[in-house]
Amino acid sequence: MSQFDNEKIQEYLKNGAVVLDVRTPEEYDAGHVAGSEHIVLQTLPAKVDVVKGYEKPVIAVCRSGARSQQATDFLKGHGVDIINGGPWENVDQYL
Repeated sequence: MSQFDNEKIQEYLKNGAVVLDVRTPEEYDAGHVAGSEHIVLQTLPAKVDVVKGYEKPVIAVCRSGARSQQATDFLKGHGVDIINGGPWENVDQYL
């Protein structure tokens, strides 16, 4: 059983959520959700305004769910409506 709320993920996607991939460029290039945004986790503090500029709910993804959880916690603290989608394939299955 996944620790990620798949019903919530589907609800966010129905509401036009942006998928935010926080993996490295190499990981992203090897496979990602089509149409996802890519901001490496370490660069997020400098890109909060970019994420806020989406003006949509956000689903953070990475390889295992650990980095996307860090991104979720950080961006929530900046007022972003965001959930942790876990591994990118977990979200990709609903698209």
